[in-house]
Amino acid sequence: MRIKFDVIVFDAADLGEESRFWAGVFGGKVNEDDDWHMVVVDGTPRVGVQLAPDHTPPQWPDGPTKQQIHLDLWVEDFAEAHEQVMALGATVLRPALGRTEGDDFQVYADPAGHPFCLCWMVAEQRK
Repeated sequence: MRIKFDVIVFDAADLGEESRFWAGVFGGKVNEDDDWHMVVVDGTPRVGVQLAPDHTPPQWPDGPTKQQIHLDLWVEDFAEAHEQVMALGATVLRPALGRTEGDDFQVYADPAGHPFCLCWMVAEQRK
């Protein structure tokens, strides 16, 4: 079997809000269908959004509706990435630990409530 590309698909009650968020994060565009949107970056599908009118957002980390999948996005400049996702509609679920070496991460939710993390190498942020 040869896989041409893989796509993470998020359920959302509001296709437009969710797909615009991920298009903004990845710097892509949204291809819209009735109950499906695909975020495409440089001609390659990156993230899908499927209409789920009764979608219940997961509650990170262990609420009654548990997370089922999440993305770890490794960024070069955490402060810049944080500002970008917040401007796009993210909310912080757990602040960074403030580690002094190795890597660190901060947990967010996208507009539909799906958790994702911005991750970075601590030493790279000191430069």
